[in-house]
Amino acid sequence: MTAIKNNASILITGGTGSFGHAFVRMTLARFTPRRLVIFSRDEMKQWEMGKLYGDDPRVRFFIGDVRDKERLHRALDNIEVVVHAAATKIVPTAEYNPFECIKTNIIGAMNLIDACIDQKVRRVVALSTDKASSPINLYGATKLAADKLFVAGNSYSGGKDTRFSVVRYGNVMGSRGSVIPFFQSLAPSGKLPITDPRMTRFMITLEQGVELVWHAFDDMRGGEIYVKKIPSMRITDIARAVAPDAEQEIIGVRPGEKLHEQMISPEDAPHTYEHDDHFVILPAIHNWSSDPRRIKDGHKVPEGFSYTSDNNPEWMSVETLRSWIEANRAHIGKT
Repeated sequence: MTAIKNNASILITGGTGSFGHAFVRMTLARFTPRRLVIFSRDEMKQWEMGKLYGDDPRVRFFIGDVRDKERLHRALDNIEVVVHAAATKIVPTAEYNPFECIKTNIIGAMNLIDACIDQKVRRVVALSTDKASSPINLYGATKLAADKLFVAGNSYSGGKDTRFSVVRYGNVMGSRGSVIPFFQSLAPSGKLPITDPRMTRFMITLEQGVELVWHAFDDMRGGEIYVKKIPSMRITDIARAVAPDAEQEIIGVRPGEKLHEQMISPEDAPHTYEHDDHFVILPAIHNWSSDPRRIKDGHKVPEGFSYTSDNNPEWMSVETLRSWIEANRAHIGKT
């Protein structure tokens, strides 16, 4: 039975962000939770988000920071299910403010793990990123560390029933700060900056991200990293979908940026299993990667396998992205 059953008490950290907005909206529509608590530190974002739900008694708002373990402990009272979406995630921000990034992404993860175990939360799913696979910037390094913490949290919890898993995906189509709204803002100038014409990116919608989290809750035994199979696009094709007549100006790759996104590295391959619409990276520790209860109907990937945006067998066309943009224009870049 899925952890997000009807009448469950759910908390999402970083709940006023792009993912949080989609998760709350879709979860209220799909399930009938007893409580859905949005835990975040920005009171104005909570105020604005609260207007969307009026007097819905299921939706609660809790001001707090994952850096504050005592506040987390209080917020998690009688909570059964947690989604961890809070993070410092803008790559240049992390590079210029490394101490702050570490406090939120690593210390915050430690605090949440401790508080969830102490408060007997049943299931926790943490959001990861492609940048945690073979990281080259601080943000990616902190998220890799957080992934390791959540995986190890399953043995750290001892005999208690608290279980932790992770979902991993790249930049979300149309989310605030992503490339599509950025290109849209520059389209009237007739010129779009392209870091490198060879660059590729994975393409996932917020709705697909939420559904992956739901699947993780339904499937997890603890320690899995779930990676959804999604299409890729070349950055030049994304630009053509947004502004077909704009000039593309090559500006060079920025510090901490990869040419291609990576979800699964060759080093992860010995512990990775393929399913119909996703991959699962199983923990290398405790021989969990050979546990049939975690493998289920998965098939082990070949030696040396990697899942990157340039070696992806599935590609999104310019026409498909353009149709998606037209259908979602009112919401792109809003949350």
